[in-house]
Amino acid sequence: MAAAVRRLLCSHANYFGRTRLLPGRRFFSGTTEPEPLTVRKQDNGIRRIILNNPRKRNALSLSMLESLREDILTDVDSPDLRVIIISAEGPVFSSGHDLKELTSAQGREYHTRVFHTCAQVMTLIQDVPVPVIAMVNGVATAAGCQLVASCDVALASDKSTFATPGVNVGLFCSTPAVAIGRAVPRKVAMEMLFTGTPISAHEALVHGLLSKVVPEERLEAETLAIAQRVCGASRPVVALGKAAFQRQMSQGRDAAYASASKVMVDNLALRDGQEGIRAFIEKRKPVWSHRVENVHD
Repeated sequence: MAAAVRRLLCSHANYFGRTRLLPGRRFFSGTTEPEPLTVRKQDNGIRRIILNNPRKRNALSLSMLESLREDILTDVDSPDLRVIIISAEGPVFSSGHDLKELTSAQGREYHTRVFHTCAQVMTLIQDVPVPVIAMVNGVATAAGCQLVASCDVALASDKSTFATPGVNVGLFCSTPAVAIGRAVPRKVAMEMLFTGTPISAHEALVHGLLSKVVPEERLEAETLAIAQRVCGASRPVVALGKAAFQRQMSQGRDAAYASASKVMVDNLALRDGQEGIRAFIEKRKPVWSHRVENVHD
């Protein structure tokens, strides 16, 4: 599992090894200190990543995507990291790609890099060994909606809305459709993609894009409550389970059962797997090692 993440790091570094000026930073007129495009904080196993460019509606520019990628990957194998929460400053969670980067003046090679980076970030969210939670309070459109759909768990305030309006500006949301089409029913996804019409948070919940909808004043508390529950579990057990879930979802029924059965056996071989069973039998709270160790190692 750790080796897989290291491979991800290497592949990303090889592709994005180009030097650029102050990655993940923006300047405001009259200021000398750069403002970070994303803000990363971590406490008690919970990493908060905040999209921090509300003046540009938290557009997923190339710089924003690279900053988000860095914040996800930093120390991702550390046992101190148990869960990631992605949220945003301002009334817009994310408006999607920065359309100024998608004009013909930028060129095909640059456009390819933008969409490759975006795809890498979205798949990375599902490939890292800890759960990633979206906390949405506002508008999420196009690649911003894709970001929500890519997260393992997604909570939103009841004032939030979701849309894939690219068709209205001549750019069909084909890459957002990959994540959204795997999160909501096909016909719901197609209506969103063909019309660009926003759906409410409650509609998004009914259709499976969200895990929970709560009043705005309860959003942070509800999100943190889920994150803290994740932190109370064994990190290697959660990591094993997340990877197994993602894998079996792309398999046929019989292959999925064979794959998942093997994972259950592997889970039982973990020290934390046996510790949890012993604790249940002995009616006590388990003491997790949070390390990938087998009972016979």
